[in-house]
Amino acid sequence: MRPPGGLPRVIDMIAALLLGFGVIFVAELGDKSQLMALTYALRYRWWVVLSAILAATTLVHAASVFFGHFLGLSIPTHLMSIAGGLAMLAFALWTLRGDELSQDEAARVTRVSGSVFLAVMSAFTLAELGDKTMFATITLAADNQWLGIWIGSTLGMVAADALAIAIGRAFGRHLPERTVALFAAALFFGFGIWLLTQGLLDATVPVLIGTLTAVAVVMVAGIGVIVSTHRRRQLEKAIRTRASEETVPLP
Repeated sequence: MRPPGGLPRVIDMIAALLLGFGVIFVAELGDKSQLMALTYALRYRWWVVLSAILAATTLVHAASVFFGHFLGLSIPTHLMSIAGGLAMLAFALWTLRGDELSQDEAARVTRVSGSVFLAVMSAFTLAELGDKTMFATITLAADNQWLGIWIGSTLGMVAADALAIAIGRAFGRHLPERTVALFAAALFFGFGIWLLTQGLLDATVPVLIGTLTAVAVVMVAGIGVIVSTHRRRQLEKAIRTRASEETVPLP
């Protein structure tokens, strides 16, 4: 007896949903969106903050899935796997670099006026534009069932932010950010290696050489960004320390 015609599509959607949930949940760990969610939830009702995050994520990821889906239709599958693997390596390095709120993003958190829901929603929409979770969603939608990726990626981000809010409200702002970042980066490296292996199974020599060159470029550039960011943060910390010492009145 033949299975119903729609069953394979349902299975594909469920698989894409689980994939989207897992990847975006990991991508959101230690992300600036989590920092914003925690900061907002310590000031306003948590359910209003999560509702606003859900609305913002639904909109941003809808655009990401639309772009990624039609991008994937025009690119061979093995090249999409290689591109996805390179993207995952970049996300791993991005995660190791660590995320932080810019001055504008921090200002939006501290200066909420009018409707809290609309303020939080607009802040998260702007924060997600160009963020690694947006690029991860585009990458996944290019090679998987788009509806499942849309639903899964949206739920994954909301779940990660809800986890940050729950831990933050229970234990204050002290989250093991570095440990979380290392764990997330390791998972991204694993995803990246797996996708690259899939894409290079039957690759030609030029594709293999080009991919290895791209991997080297991504790693060198990523390590350079991590080192420069670390130095900048150390310098900023030293400046703040010196400024605080100069403002302390002498006994």
